[in-house]
Amino acid sequence: MNFFRGVMGGQPAGPQPSGAETIQKLCDRVASSTLLEDRRDAVRALKSLSKKYRMEVGTQAMDHLVHILQTDRSDSEILGYALDTLYNIICNDDEEEQDAVTPVPLSLKHKNVSMPDENAQKQADDLGVQFTDKFIQDSENVTLLLSLLEEFDFHVRWPGVKLLTALLKNQCAQVQGVILVSPMGVSRLMDLLADSREVIRNDGLLLLQQLTKGNGAIQKIVAFENAFERLLDIITEEGSSDGGIVVEDCLLLLLNLLKNNSSNQNFFKEGSYIQRMKPWFEVGDDNSGWSAQKVTNLHLMLQLVRVMVSPVNSPGATASCQKSMYQCGLLQQLCTILMATGVPADILTETINTVSEVIRGSQINQDYFASVNAPSNPPRPAIVVLLMSMVNERQPFVLRCAVLYCFQCFLYKNQKGQGEIVATLLPSTIDANTISAGQLLCGGLFSADSLSNWCAAVALAHALQDNLTQKEQLLRVQLATSLGKPPVSLLQQCTNILSQGDKINRRGSKVQTRVGLLMLLCTWINNCPIAVTHFLHNQENVPFLTGQISENLGEDERLVQGLCALLLGICIYYNDNSLENYTKEKLKQLIEKRIGKENFVEKLCFITKHELYSRAAQKPQPVFSSPEQMLFDHEFTKLVKELEGVITKAVHKSSEEEKKEEEVKKTLEQHDSIVTQYKELIREQDAQIQELKEQVASMSSQNEQMQNTVTQQLAQIQQHKDQYNILKVKLGKDNQSQTNSQEDSSQVNGLQTEELTQLREEVEELRKQQALLQTQLRDKDTLINTLKSEAAQTVEGTAAASDEAELLKELEMLRSQVQSQSTEINQLQKERQELLKRPEAGSSETVSSSESSTDTAKQAELENRLAEQTSEVERLKEEVRNMSEGRVGLEQQLAAATSTVAVLQTEKDKLQTEVQESKKEQDDLLMLLADQDQKIHSLKKKLKDLGEMVDDEDDLDTRDQTDDDDEEEDDEDN
Repeated sequence: MNFFRGVMGGQPAGPQPSGAETIQKLCDRVASSTLLEDRRDAVRALKSLSKKYRMEVGTQAMDHLVHILQTDRSDSEILGYALDTLYNIICNDDEEEQDAVTPVPLSLKHKNVSMPDENAQKQADDLGVQFTDKFIQDSENVTLLLSLLEEFDFHVRWPGVKLLTALLKNQCAQVQGVILVSPMGVSRLMDLLADSREVIRNDGLLLLQQLTKGNGAIQKIVAFENAFERLLDIITEEGSSDGGIVVEDCLLLLLNLLKNNSSNQNFFKEGSYIQRMKPWFEVGDDNSGWSAQKVTNLHLMLQLVRVMVSPVNSPGATASCQKSMYQCGLLQQLCTILMATGVPADILTETINTVSEVIRGSQINQDYFASVNAPSNPPRPAIVVLLMSMVNERQPFVLRCAVLYCFQCFLYKNQKGQGEIVATLLPSTIDANTISAGQLLCGGLFSADSLSNWCAAVALAHALQDNLTQKEQLLRVQLATSLGKPPVSLLQQCTNILSQGDKINRRGSKVQTRVGLLMLLCTWINNCPIAVTHFLHNQENVPFLTGQISENLGEDERLVQGLCALLLGICIYYNDNSLENYTKEKLKQLIEKRIGKENFVEKLCFITKHELYSRAAQKPQPVFSSPEQMLFDHEFTKLVKELEGVITKAVHKSSEEEKKEEEVKKTLEQHDSIVTQYKELIREQDAQIQELKEQVASMSSQNEQMQNTVTQQLAQIQQHKDQYNILKVKLGKDNQSQTNSQEDSSQVNGLQTEELTQLREEVEELRKQQALLQTQLRDKDTLINTLKSEAAQTVEGTAAASDEAELLKELEMLRSQVQSQSTEINQLQKERQELLKRPEAGSSETVSSSESSTDTAKQAELENRLAEQTSEVERLKEEVRNMSEGRVGLEQQLAAATSTVAVLQTEKDKLQTEVQESKKEQDDLLMLLADQDQKIHSLKKKLKDLGEMVDDEDDLDTRDQTDDDDEEEDDEDN
């Protein structure tokens, strides 16, 4: 009990133990106590001492506390005490460390004590880092801490979150590596955002901020754990821009996830999260009451928009985000803030920078921005209102820089916008009643404020960037300098200001103004021979430039000398030799005599060695700490880098080398023309090939249609065959009845010799048709013999076993067609023989038996031929089966087989035509027989009318039956 009184602050009777002794006893108590209550009390005591005796507790108790976390998982209270103690010894909070490490007397609290505070904070940071290294030395400790975060108990989860956050602050990379390889490590931390207790959720946001710093892999995992959806929901729940510190934490975490992470940016865009950013910028009409937190939140929101459209991103991703921002109305909302009143200056500045990058390089966004008008009377374009702020020296410096950046982004790759700006300077478009962008730029260019001079010169240079047409158009601009004097061109006025300022007072003529004008002139005449001619036409310009370059001036003037050398070099490189006094060769001779080539190149190279040149070359946005540092433009640094080498070469080259180069250029141009011709020829051939491919495709489709048509026709032929068979059966029955009637009529009437003669003639015609069919049959025999010879040739020229199977199939098909056609011929012959027999029997008994025997012999002969053909076909099958390998000339054989198929198909069509003709002939014969029957009946009727006895069919049948009965009776009597 005395021990706990000492720990808890009691008044023991004996001497007081030291802090280190007390902590040692508590550690022994934690390690040796078997009762959970005793260990819990000891850990609670360590927690109360951990802030005052941070070093002692961290050194002696850390291992015991980690052991508690491992073994006493069932008691949430002791876990909470252990986690709080570890947090106190690892955390580097300023407020806690001031009292614990270096107490400050009351008399010094309000005095300048920055040095002791800095030393104390440094010592505290070092101590926290040392304890963090000791804790994470065993990676299992971090894994154990992650597993404790799954506990829902508030007294375990909250201190666990704070402890892990402190570890990440002290040793971010090492802890990130452990969490990254831990199974479900990031997912456990993401669950903190779904906790219903706000304090855990808010500290979870701080934890994720530390976790996602500078680690792209963890950023991707957090993003794909649905972080965007959760964070945007929290921002909406907390009131968006009107929310508190929680909204700020969510925005900082979003910036960590999206900045310099193209994968997450693409996921953010594809998930339609850009559309959810629009309500953030819906500020009301009353903008008077902006709290500090709202300003901070809106500033972070604008930064988040800029991250998505930053110029450092890939052009495709930036263009896609810019398009989404225009389509969802985010750009329109930003322009509303831009033109609103009562907006704080820093928010207005950041909004201008944000709009600048949203429209940079996007034609549709630039066109929309050009159409925005300020709510003034009369309405003025937003560009004009912004330029008024840029050339106004009373406006804040950062705001003027932002407006310049916005104007540059508006003209970036926007030839249409460049033309509109230059058009406001041309005489035909100037309106004296309105203020235009061109008037503001000219006013700023020639004002007394050097910063306005520089900004206006750079803005006007961007209106000419990579636009030869506008460079030539700007040569038409005339300025009225004073009453009674003729107007001068804008180009001449710029050079006059340079030369006059130098003559009046070189020190008084500010370097910033001269640098701005020289950058404008270099951009203007670059790659524009007409502008070079205009510049050289003024007799004072070249002497002024050579005088500036050749003099030995101070450090401040060396930059102006370098720019003058650049301007003179451009006049040499892009000179078309139209002025005799200032040709390329004469200008180089002038440099060599008055300046010296080496001195000229040295002055030229000074530009890129300047410190401010390197800063401006890093990014497009003009960011300067003071107006005096505003000397170089980002696009101009690209121009200098491009021209420095070529100008140096142009100055050192002789006339002979230039002639050789011109010859080489001509050769290259000829070569390019030849290459262009070949390219056009290739394009034509590609077009022809494409047309041929289309024709092949159409022919293939037509072929398929023809095949379908052939299939349909074959089906129709089969239907006709079936119908023919049915009609044939019917015809047989009718022929029998008609034959009987003809026999009766011939027996009764002997006067019909003429009809019988006609029938005999028809029979003769049928015999002729039969002879024709026999001739066709012989042709078939010849065709079969041809196929035999082709098959024999095929056997001799075998090339491969795989091709043999295909030819076998084709031959089998051909033979089956021949056999089927032979069968059809045989059937037709039999049918015609039957038809021949019927009318011969019905006409008279004069047809001799010799003719029938002849027909029988012919039929037998045909049957023998068909048998021989069948045997030949079988023999051919055997020969084809025994074909050897090594066929050659497969294409010729296939072509021959194809032609054979075509011949057979033609023969088949002929046979089908003959079948149709024979069918028609049979129909005609039936008609003749019907007419014959009608004539017989009419003759019988006439005979009856004349009184002649004519037996009908029934009487004949009765008579025949009576005769038969009498014959039977006679036989019985005998």
